[in-house]
Amino acid sequence: MPNLARPWSVVFLAGFIAYTAIRAVYARRCKRVPTAHRRVDALETALLLLVIPASLLLPLLYLFTPLLNFADYRLPAPAPWCGAALMLAALWLFWRSHADLGRQWSATLEVREGHALVDRGVYRRVRHPMYASIILWGIAQGLLLPNWLAGWCALATFSVLYVLRTPREERMMCEFLGQGYRDYMRKTGRLFPRIRRATQ
Repeated sequence: MPNLARPWSVVFLAGFIAYTAIRAVYARRCKRVPTAHRRVDALETALLLLVIPASLLLPLLYLFTPLLNFADYRLPAPAPWCGAALMLAALWLFWRSHADLGRQWSATLEVREGHALVDRGVYRRVRHPMYASIILWGIAQGLLLPNWLAGWCALATFSVLYVLRTPREERMMCEFLGQGYRDYMRKTGRLFPRIRRATQ
């Protein structure tokens, strides 16, 4: 049976289309905004070349061909239901983080002209909600596609990108936004809201 004929594969494909459509809409809008500074070096290029095939090509290969079937495994029955719920949460957060960031978003380490600190919406308590949404998406993908390669490679490769890129990105923001961004970092968490201790 083709993998696309499996019900949870159809659910994943619908989410995948929504995910790529959100990114395409905001990428097109941001193209019109000039770049003030670009910091795309060999490491950044290598990270993108690592993540893009794992995130886009492997799941499509799994859905439309039998090439990855050797890496299939069985998941517990509740797993895809959990994956679908996580997928919906990831899609909402992915959309909301693009919408709140507006035309300042970039797929690489760039600063747009007129770039200003965004500390509203989902950025109020979290500095990188878009990265959080991609991590949620990667977990959902693993729970919906029972295949070691198509299911989990996106999460594995994005985790590498997150660990290596985030400190570089935050240093760049500190350079261009100054003390305002440093104060923002003290008040927020990277992926999850910072737990505040109750004052006595």
